[in-house]
Amino acid sequence: MSEHTTQHITIAATPERCFELAADYGTYADWAADIKESTILTTDEFGRGNEVEFRAAAMGRSTHYVLRYNYGSNPLRISWRLMQGDVMQRLDGEYEFAPVDGDPQSTQVTYDLNIDLAVPLPGFVKRRAEAKIIHTALDELKNRVEAQSVQDTLS
Repeated sequence: MSEHTTQHITIAATPERCFELAADYGTYADWAADIKESTILTTDEFGRGNEVEFRAAAMGRSTHYVLRYNYGSNPLRISWRLMQGDVMQRLDGEYEFAPVDGDPQSTQVTYDLNIDLAVPLPGFVKRRAEAKIIHTALDELKNRVEAQSVQDTLS
């Protein structure tokens, strides 16, 4: 059975900056604790990652999976679908980056995730795995974007 969650976070940076760093898949291993390696396999006509292979730590072991990214018509939205994975049957999701009303230097990030593991696990183990994915997707992204924004300001 597929697990679904939606979470939100506010990041002190523009939506464009958040999108730019979230779409920089080649650097994920630098800032996302559970991502050990990311390799861009194909790009779209704009040079953005289209298919990306990841090696990640998951439940005490290493896992591999390939995601296909779609940017659609909204330039501040990234969605993905699992193309291949060794412990997941489904890993589909979306980031949406929206400006915060009255604060053009802040972004409301919405993260939507559907995950289905290939192996049956107790509910609390699934929830723990889901919480780790969300932490990386939101908290670690926030830390990366805000730290990069500070570095850019100091440069």
